[in-house]
Amino acid sequence: MEHGPAVLLGAWGLAFVFLNVFIEQLGLPIPAVPILLVAGAIAATRPTWGALSFALALAACVVTDWGWFYAGRIYGNRLMRFLCQISLSPDSCVGQTQVRFERWGAKAIVLAKFIPGLSLIAPPLSGALRLRPARFMALTSLGSILWVGGYMALGIIAAPQILKWLPRAGALRGRALGLLALLLGLYVLFKWWERRRFYSMLRMARVDVHELNSMMQRQPPPRVLDVRSRSARELDPRSIPGALHIPPEEVPRLLASVDTAGEVVVYCTCPNEATAARIARLLMDNGVVRVRPLHGGLDAWVSAGYPVSLP
Repeated sequence: MEHGPAVLLGAWGLAFVFLNVFIEQLGLPIPAVPILLVAGAIAATRPTWGALSFALALAACVVTDWGWFYAGRIYGNRLMRFLCQISLSPDSCVGQTQVRFERWGAKAIVLAKFIPGLSLIAPPLSGALRLRPARFMALTSLGSILWVGGYMALGIIAAPQILKWLPRAGALRGRALGLLALLLGLYVLFKWWERRRFYSMLRMARVDVHELNSMMQRQPPPRVLDVRSRSARELDPRSIPGALHIPPEEVPRLLASVDTAGEVVVYCTCPNEATAARIARLLMDNGVVRVRPLHGGLDAWVSAGYPVSLP
């Protein structure tokens, strides 16, 4: 290890491990798994350094999770929508992540760090849904131990190969950092392109809230579908009067009962109506011709001053 990159040894290396994990847990696209594998490899020959790096990586996880938890507790649904807006993967944003959270329960918090999307959303969603702080801390700490410990253990197992590679990385230095920066840039660019392609695919005619209000005065009125997840409904129980709540995962069972000739309006609270547009596309593919997402979703309806229903 004497020939390894100096930045990975001593206090600077420990600080680097902490910062890398901390930044990734904040939601930035800076992967921490590679540094955890390297830390595990170093721990194979420097157990004390390895124990300290494990503790610091775990602290970085717990600090950020605690911060996200209380941010969700304070800002609730507003924070969920913001995270979906900035997500590089809108097709697996808050709405679909909430479905996983509901399906898995407490296991979602323990396994969150191993699942893209869920890792960032689980802590603030837990806070927004008013999970007890002590229970959240116990679950997220267990999940962090499994995540950090699991990848460091893999690093220990692969230590001979990793330690053999480290001196070469040290010799490359600037070129290696440049290559990593290039790969990171390409990854962000690819995810941005996927985001644009996703929204382009869902581009279709919307109905605005004023038009929907007029449509609801006619006979027969349109069928209005609230396709928010159960968690989203718990965070904001308001709904458009007469709307049928059908969580996204249950839409397929509704298809047989939908009048393919009637008007259908679908709404959610996702940025750009992503979930509503996806469900509208599914309905169109199954023969429902007159279906449109509601532009602005429930928020636009409420902002326009139209009445809402409560459970």
